Amino acid sequence: MDGSHASGSKVAAADGPGTQRTQYPYVTASYGSTLRYKSVEHIKAVGKHSLIGASGEFSDFQEILRYLDELTLSDHMWDDRNSLGPKEVHSYLTRVMYNRCNKFDPLWNSLVLGGVKKGPKGEEKYLGMVNMIGTHFEENHIATGFGNHLAIPILRAEWCEDMTFEAVKLVEN
Repeated sequence: MDGSHASGSKVAAADGPGTQRTQYPYVTASYGSTLRYKSVEHIKAVGKHSLIGASGEFSDFQEILRYLDELTLSDHMWDDRNSLGPKEVHSYLTRVMYNRCNKFDPLWNSLVLGGVKKGPKGEEKYLGMVNMIGTHFEENHIATGFGNHLAIPILRAEWCEDMTFEAVKLVEN
């Protein structure tokens, strides 16, 4: 799972064992060494302004999605014409992951959260990451798993602030 800023947009990509690198959120889910489930989504929308992507244990990701559904529903019930943005969702996920780690029942996922929300300074882009122990940060390009070792050095060398969507696609290839 990795993500990157492009001028005016975000790019999220997912890949998995036995699949080609793609910009689609469908990858396989394993049961041991068996590729058990095909076309499993590891990228989901959260509210109106955010996308979440996960690597790691799929059942834990489903539990995180249940938490986020409850959060989104609770926020919607306030009916105050305000909705959670990516920064707020990222902060919530940080607390959830850290809390579960402290209970010695961690959620075995690395999460990438990205989104765009209108703020006082115009559209504010956000890209952040949370790991299974609650360590979190915000960056212009993020990767999880083995992509963290392979993709991040390339993105650090090639990324610039005013990249277009096409330029990001070239760097990813």
